[in-house]
Amino acid sequence: MGDHLDQVSVEDVQGKRVAVLMTDGVEQVEYTGPRSFLEQNGVKVTLIAPKAAGEQVQGMNHDQQGDSFPVELSLAQANAADFDALVLPGGEENPKKLRQDPQALAFIKEFYEADKPIAAICHGPWPLIDAGIAVSKHMTSYPGIKDDLLNAGAEWTDDEVVVDGKLITSRTPEDIPAFNDALLKELMVIQQAGADPGPTS
Repeated sequence: MGDHLDQVSVEDVQGKRVAVLMTDGVEQVEYTGPRSFLEQNGVKVTLIAPKAAGEQVQGMNHDQQGDSFPVELSLAQANAADFDALVLPGGEENPKKLRQDPQALAFIKEFYEADKPIAAICHGPWPLIDAGIAVSKHMTSYPGIKDDLLNAGAEWTDDEVVVDGKLITSRTPEDIPAFNDALLKELMVIQQAGADPGPTS
């Protein structure tokens, strides 16, 4: 599984900055899993929420309350230009709240318009609908929001990870390893693009 990552040095991602946008009701492992994986590879991860820095975000283990996590940067202070990629964890309540937050949708849209990777897992793709990003995109998600994505004009398939351009989506916590690998590959490509722009579309 890890072989394809060796073609590009993992050092290429060291110092990269990834924003994780989430709020109360986040599926805990969909935050902690990608975060620890990225940090092990030298990526700087910042927890951003529509709350003040230092406040807590309540994690969930399915329907049980999990740990809480300190907000590192308030969404009001966050600037997409300061980050290389965006991660949107799932859990049902978390993306439901972000969908209703114009500031969150604007932040997500900034990553999309700057052609930066956006990685969303489980219910995490939900806000992409409201940000206008799902249209004509090939995506996957938690099966429960499949119809919402289809109705928004996305093409949906039942795969552990789907990469469409810079958009990475996965279905459930079981898919986190494939999700992490896909995100790491996108972060490596950023480094290469800096060194060699190559053909632009």
